[in-house]
Amino acid sequence: MTKETESKINNSDISLSELIFHFREKCKICAHHRIMHNELGVCEGVMNKPCTSGCDGFEAE
Repeated sequence: MTKETESKINNSDISLSELIFHFREKCKICAHHRIMHNELGVCEGVMNKPCTSGCDGFEAE
């Protein structure tokens, strides 16, 4: 983690455990974790393989 990112987390009201919980949520559409979705909501899959579920948005389980 960069110092800048760490600073943003430390200066926010969210804890590291809350962040981890957030990114561990699974998508109802493709079942991959939130962390595998890019900033546009498109799932980038795992192990550098694209997701073939057609997921174009994150819906939490």
